[in-house]
Amino acid sequence: MNLVEGILEQCNRVRALIPLYEMCGPGGAVGVAMMRQSIAIAESALSSGDVIAMMASYKDLEDYKE
Repeated sequence: MNLVEGILEQCNRVRALIPLYEMCGPGGAVGVAMMRQSIAIAESALSSGDVIAMMASYKDLEDYKE
């Protein structure tokens, strides 16, 4: 797996976590907002081709847990 594939996989994994956080009600809203922002930043890094930003985004996305 290369970096681009890894980021896409992590984005999909984090997207799958969002409904779990939304079920928490208002308490999960901050987490959902952070996840959406992380996904947007990762997608921006991918589209710009900025390898350093992609590596940082991969690590950021990797840190989200169930």
